Amino acid sequence: MPHDPTATDPVATTTAEEPPTLPADRHTGCPFDPPAELSALSDRPLRRLRYADGHLGWLATGHAAARAILADPRFSSRYELMHLPLPMPGMPQELPPAMVGDIIGLDAPEHTRYRRLLTGKFTVRRMRQLTERVERLTTECLDAMEQAGPTADLVQAFAQPVPALMICELLGVPYADRERFQSEVATLFDQTADAQAKGEAHTALLQYFDELVLAKRAEPTDDLLSDLTTSDLTDEELAGIGGLLLAAGLDTTANMLGLGTFALLSNPDQLQALRAAPGLAEQTVEELLRYLSVADPIPRAALEDVEVEGQLVRAGETVTVSVQAANRDPRRFPEPDRLDIHRRATGHLAFGHGAHQCLGQQLARVELTVAFPALFARFPTLRLAVPPQEVPLRVRSNIYGVISLPVTWDEE
Repeated sequence: MPHDPTATDPVATTTAEEPPTLPADRHTGCPFDPPAELSALSDRPLRRLRYADGHLGWLATGHAAARAILADPRFSSRYELMHLPLPMPGMPQELPPAMVGDIIGLDAPEHTRYRRLLTGKFTVRRMRQLTERVERLTTECLDAMEQAGPTADLVQAFAQPVPALMICELLGVPYADRERFQSEVATLFDQTADAQAKGEAHTALLQYFDELVLAKRAEPTDDLLSDLTTSDLTDEELAGIGGLLLAAGLDTTANMLGLGTFALLSNPDQLQALRAAPGLAEQTVEELLRYLSVADPIPRAALEDVEVEGQLVRAGETVTVSVQAANRDPRRFPEPDRLDIHRRATGHLAFGHGAHQCLGQQLARVELTVAFPALFARFPTLRLAVPPQEVPLRVRSNIYGVISLPVTWDEE
């Protein structure tokens, strides 16, 4: 029998009032803060939420609740079991299962098989060994930016090229081919793109990797994709995994670099502290990851009845984990709305948590830890070239950030 959300329940606290819906736009005030509507919903760590299709599910905003849900295998990552918290143009009410190689939408044991093959390729030690290469690529991008200056769009000149060069090199994707896949990646993360556009973008990306996988099998090179051709993965699986890693490696770090630079320029006391103590770079990166939480939200579906924070989540109900709200939970992070690079922001959920925690998080950390200090050391007078309110933001995307960031600096 369907569960009546207004009925008296021995575990769940209930209310007859109509549950709220998730705010549609990320930016409704300060460009770095969760929208006021979401903050207002954070008075309880777990509360009822009305979904786009009418489903009555849950919203997790508390850090402890979010962490518990993401770590619990009783909450599924399978798309076909979930309901969308926000309406998406042209998307069916019932989501299809994950495509081959899309490890994000899988549970164990399928997810475990893929994860075991990939985890060893992204260890802390391996990623730190790439630091020197990241430093060289960063210097090359800054050289080009300086030569073309004294104004630039930081996104085009720096935030996008650094992670794009690195993920392409790591995977063995020719950087010269980036125009073939950059627009497809942007479409996949665009919440305003309809189902047909997303499908065409996904097909084009897979077609590109189909060709690349065949080339790697014929003539392996020193890269991750060639390395994976020696595993038991099929060509279809390799293409799917390659496309997923490329998309994630391109978009998330690029938006952290762009939005993070915007945040530091908007908080001159924090920027001054970083310039005075470059050794704070790693700590600054962790705080920016917490403060900005660009990848949000994370949905899960309950496979059975689960008690969370004194609430009973019923089997079949979808829970939306709001990373940006959890990372601003004052019970976990004092004065959470303040950017403080002296804060030890360990335990933030910017990379998720549990079995699906971001594979590329260590690579992202290396890139960000190198890039921010290098940028501000090269351009001590770096500043916005437009008023802050004129910086265009990606308000309807699965990955939040800036569309462009016009900057300028004084030439010596």
